[in-house]
Amino acid sequence: MTSHEPKPHAPACERNRDPILAVLQVHFADRATVLEIGSGTGQHAVHFAAGLPHLVWQCSDRGEYLPGVRAWLADAGLANTPEPIELDVARSPWPRRRFDAAFSANTLHIMGWDEVEAMFAGLDDVLDAGATLVVYGPFMRNGAHTAASNEAFDASLRERDPRMGVRALEDVDGLAAGIGLHLHAVVDMPANNLCVVWHRHRKQAHGGH
Repeated sequence: MTSHEPKPHAPACERNRDPILAVLQVHFADRATVLEIGSGTGQHAVHFAAGLPHLVWQCSDRGEYLPGVRAWLADAGLANTPEPIELDVARSPWPRRRFDAAFSANTLHIMGWDEVEAMFAGLDDVLDAGATLVVYGPFMRNGAHTAASNEAFDASLRERDPRMGVRALEDVDGLAAGIGLHLHAVVDMPANNLCVVWHRHRKQAHGGH
């Protein structure tokens, strides 16, 4: 069944979806359920769920984005994309279920740092032992931008909202390490972006939620 809702469209998703999918096909090959944080338009979700049919791809985002996500999912009609869930990383209740993978694209630089911290705190509760996390987007490395275009992008973000900004990979990795995620791979992507892959090795104690 197709949706009659107008579907949002982000041209960047069309450009980066195949390079990202190539990374996910390697690192999510043995995964079963993935939580996508910040599904945005929903374009990535339908492309990745189609390319990874063994996975249940759980979309999530803030409430105002869910109608667009639903429209993409309805038009695609895939069996492995359940109803998207509302998730504001700093304010919403997180899912009570657990996942063996999580994915997020182009989110950390539009969150405040407190929200980035909240995202990892939430992931601590929902990621299984042995889980894999993949984050796509621009990052600083070793205290510097990786390209002049990223530096200009960072300046434009901070002008728009001082809480935003391209994050230092080392800072994000510190948050990941705090919840038992170990840096596994950093994959160079087109347009000076990275796909960063973490694996969780420690035994995870279940929280009392």
